[in-house]
Amino acid sequence: MENYSIVIFIMAIMIGLSAMADSVRIPYPVLLITAGIAIGFIPTLPVIELNPEVVFLIFLPPLLYDAAFNINFQDFRTNINTISTLAISLVFITASGIAAVSYYLIPGMTWPLAFVLGSILSATDAVAAMSITKGLGLSSKTNTILEGESLVNDASALVAYRFSVAAVTGSAFIFWQASAEFAVLLLGGAIVGLVIGRMLGFIIMRIHHNAQATIGMMLLMPFVAYRVAEELEVSGVIAVVILGLGIADFSKKIFPDRLKTQSKTIWEIIIFLLNGLIFILIGLQFPYVIKNISSDQLLPYIGYALIITIIALVLRMVRVFWQRANLQKGFERGRGRISENALLDFKNSLIISWSGMRGIVSLAIAIGLPTHLHDGTPFPLRDAIIFISVAVVLFTLIGQGLTLPWIVKRLGD
Repeated sequence: MENYSIVIFIMAIMIGLSAMADSVRIPYPVLLITAGIAIGFIPTLPVIELNPEVVFLIFLPPLLYDAAFNINFQDFRTNINTISTLAISLVFITASGIAAVSYYLIPGMTWPLAFVLGSILSATDAVAAMSITKGLGLSSKTNTILEGESLVNDASALVAYRFSVAAVTGSAFIFWQASAEFAVLLLGGAIVGLVIGRMLGFIIMRIHHNAQATIGMMLLMPFVAYRVAEELEVSGVIAVVILGLGIADFSKKIFPDRLKTQSKTIWEIIIFLLNGLIFILIGLQFPYVIKNISSDQLLPYIGYALIITIIALVLRMVRVFWQRANLQKGFERGRGRISENALLDFKNSLIISWSGMRGIVSLAIAIGLPTHLHDGTPFPLRDAIIFISVAVVLFTLIGQGLTLPWIVKRLGD
């Protein structure tokens, strides 16, 4: 009952702050994170630990499904080159860059541990990107690239993380094995998403006259797709994304307008509540991870986190503007591979670069680090890695979240 009361208390604060966000002109994720940090420092409040399994099994599937369902599929196809570049190559570039900086910057950091930290912070977060940019009036292309990237890059980051943790425990990193596992994860996840999408389509064709049953089935299937994919050891993220893309196209053809309106309203309420809880939970973790860091290490670790944040931002900017140049060259050469609509201008490139916030997925991966190695010894620098990861998430969400609206306004996007 005590935890029940705390959840009700947090939900009430979340709804109240969300209502205030427009009047104070601060992005509501920033308000909620700040509130979460403040709540976490209340002495009498019981510890609210973030369970990584809850994030991946309860929060992630509906959020990913909703984003994939509502994405502009035509823009997604047009910009697939940029989306795949950011979602795959940039993830591994960022992981390597953060690993190199961490190895030379943080005392006691080995290469395997540095790559663990790099992989945790390598991917942008779909929830963070969409919540921060919502209502800024970004172009459809910019929104689609940001959402598309965030939908796919979790799979890349999880593969990098898995092999990094294995390296810490003594396993050798084999490039072809990692590449093959990545391909299997993506392909397997896509097949699971397609199969469950077909099954859902078959069911909906026969029950779409019943609005409650149809909406209930659509609420259930993202969890089913994610769970089935994870049980088959393929990407649950990709399975949910493919399911959402497929059902979006299917529903436009057979859903009556009344059902579309009902479904949209219910999903908007669910996503609003989940998003709000996620940002409060992100803020709540900071006071708890501080307790595991000695006072003399606190400021240095905050400094390391700030440097890593800047490095990740610089790497992202370089890769985005490099992609812009590559698209222009491809378009000028002709051959029909790059259409004019796929080109990036300076405004698109800068906004996409600045929108690379980290979020709940990075946090869940960090907190999910094993406590011990196979031989029973404690996982090296576990508390330091978790603290730096949480700090980087906060730096990106608050720093970039507060400055992004100003940049968009100055650019006139």
